[in-house]
Amino acid sequence: MNPSAPADPGLLGLAQDFREALRHSIYLVRRLDADGELSAAQLSTLKMLMDTGPSSDGGTGVRVGEIARNLGVKVPSATEQIIKLERAGLARREPDPSDSRAVRVTLTGAGRAAVEAANERRNAVMAGILSSLTDDDRAALAAALPVIGKINATLQA
Repeated sequence: MNPSAPADPGLLGLAQDFREALRHSIYLVRRLDADGELSAAQLSTLKMLMDTGPSSDGGTGVRVGEIARNLGVKVPSATEQIIKLERAGLARREPDPSDSRAVRVTLTGAGRAAVEAANERRNAVMAGILSSLTDDDRAALAAALPVIGKINATLQA
């Protein structure tokens, strides 16, 4: 798609409504983390590390720059979060085998346990919220998830 081409007004409206729904969803997810010991940013970082398998060069972990991009922050802010996670024993920094100037961040066993506990807590709260929906609403939500997945995949490319 050409970003400079004028978009269909209906498509622009849908885009705005979708972005607003996502923004409110982000607020909801952050509230789910309010009772936890870790901030939403710290949990996001740990989840990112948990979701990452071996890289194309055989190394593991995620580079700090990639973490910063995914969190929408500058590298110094991401580094600050990583240092806190490392001090808590939830993550560790290791040299990047393909670039001696770079560092990769990996998840520790305690970090994995923290993510799993947070996911269980989040899922329980969200299931309670979803239980208030009608069967038709839940079916519509389930049907929308693959489309949201396609949008996410497009944005990550």
